[in-house]
Amino acid sequence: MRARHLAADFPTVTPDTLISEAARLLAEQKLPGLIVVDGHGLPSTILPGTQVLRLAVPGYCQDDPALARVVDEAHADRFLRAVADRTVQEALPTPPRELPIADPDATLLELAALMARTHSPLVAVVDGGRLLGAITLQALMDWAVEA
Repeated sequence: MRARHLAADFPTVTPDTLISEAARLLAEQKLPGLIVVDGHGLPSTILPGTQVLRLAVPGYCQDDPALARVVDEAHADRFLRAVADRTVQEALPTPPRELPIADPDATLLELAALMARTHSPLVAVVDGGRLLGAITLQALMDWAVEA
């Protein structure tokens, strides 16, 4: 199986996209992450859903998970609202990580190795300067288990 056969249409965002919009895409479409594209529509990075959480969850709760328990339920349920007007750019990891981009002829093993090495739940498939689509971890695992 080659990347071109597994690649599916995938939503993209820009660095200026609001976190509220990115979170809505992640939730509504049950996505593991989003492809962030540049002004030419080419992938510049992958935004895993966990990076959105990292931006939204207060640092003190990340440093000491026991402190998350002291926040009342009503406020705890709305933690994402605090960053809704911030941008995708602010959620991106620094320094930038290796970009998980695959050639359309990449094999299943090459895709798996790229995902594992980059800790990315999805890979963008690019051919000749054009984004063909993406392959999610779920799609890769579904195919690998059946093979």
